[in-house]
Formats: sequence, structure tokens, C-alpha cells
Amino acid sequence: MVKFDIKNLNIWFGSVHALKKISMEIQANEILSIIGPSNSGKTTFLRMLNRLNDLNQNITMNGTVKLENEDIKNIDMESLRKRVGMVFALPLPLPLSIFDNVAYGIRMHGTKSKKFLSDKVKESLNEAYLWEEVKGRLSESAFKLSGGQQQRLCIARTLAVEPEVILFDEPCSGLDPISTAKVEDAMVKLKEKYTLVLVTNNVKQAARVGDRTAFFLDGELIELDNTDKIFTAPQDKRTDGYIRGKFG
Repeated sequence: MVKFDIKNLNIWFGSVHALKKISMEIQANEILSIIGPSNSGKTTFLRMLNRLNDLNQNITMNGTVKLENEDIKNIDMESLRKRVGMVFALPLPLPLSIFDNVAYGIRMHGTKSKKFLSDKVKESLNEAYLWEEVKGRLSESAFKLSGGQQQRLCIARTLAVEPEVILFDEPCSGLDPISTAKVEDAMVKLKEKYTLVLVTNNVKQAARVGDRTAFFLDGELIELDNTDKIFTAPQDKRTDGYIRGKFG
């Protein structure tokens, strides 16, 4: 099943042509890894999927982006961002308790049932591979958690509002290898219920978790294929050069 269908997408920031004629599909319940050097358009593409780029008043966009056959420009912004959640490079816990961080989005959508909140917080923390580490300290400040735990808390907060798609923008860039492994383990499990799109500068991470991988360069989609094929027999010499570390 196709979750996102993108056709002939162009994005400009002022006179800068950031994305150029991007056409691709994102399948439901896959992890799509997006790789490429800095300024290749990866994050612009990711932020387009839930219209975060719209915060920039200097943006111009054409082409079509459909979420399950509905053009995202016709979807109410709040509804779109509930369906398409995002986890950023740096963990951004709220100045609240661990419990209240996860419950925040649920409460914002009007749910007040204590049992529902409690059950949903536990479920979301479990899905983010964090419950066992924090179950006895839910009333503590989220700022007492380690960086890796804070990132998984942010994943749990995203999961709590039951999105369909989760966007990850360099979620492990500041984490140690053990914390990175826990986030990757969570991602692999999450694709059973969600569609995941991962922007990463770590090609090894893309290879470990991605079902398919897209290579972006200078705002263009150079290649998109099954991850195994991208990393063993890429069709474009630029993809091969980037994976081998010849530039980037």
C-alpha cells in the first residue's frame, strides 16, 4: 500500500531551488532511509511531508504530495501533523515530568481519562523501548534522563497521539552507540504499526534499518531502491561514490 505519493515536486526558498522534480512513493509499514551530503535536500524533503516548511514565508512549492490519495495541502495542518509526527535531531523534552511529556499530546487533543492516559503512556514508552528504564520514576523531570533516554521519550510522545507516519531527522546524531542501537531497535519494531522515514548522515545506520534507501544530491533524487541493492550494486556512480565516502 502506498502511504505517500509524490509527483514532480519542486521547492524553492527564495531563488534557491532546494528540491527538483522529485517523484517517488513511500510504502506503508516500511523504513525509508534518506541519505546524501549536506545541502542535498534531505531535511527539506522530510519537513515537506508534514508541511513544516510552510513556517518559512519565503517558500514556493509545486507538484503534488498525497497522503493516502489526499493532497496534503488540503489536509488541516493540525490533523496532518497528528497523522505525520516528527522526531528531531536533538531531543526536545518539555519542562514536565516523564509521564506528562508523553501525555501532553493526548491531553491537547481533549482526552482526560486517567486510565486511558496511564495505559497510553505505558504503551508508548514500551514501544519506544523506554518503559523498563523509567517505570519507577514517571513523576521525575524529563531533564533527569540521559540524552538517549530523552530521545526515546520524544519518540514515545510522538507515538502517544497515534500517528500513521513518523519522520526522523538525524535522531541519533548526538547519541552514543548503545543509545543509537536502542533507538534503531525501536524503529525496526515500530514499522509493524507505522511508516517511518529516516534522514541520516550515517550510511551504516541507513543500511542497518532501511527497507529501501533514497539517495539525494543537490536537490535531486538520484536513486531509490531496496537498501541491499543500493549498498551492494547501486545503479548510479554518484550513489556508489557517496556510499564509499569519496565525497560528502
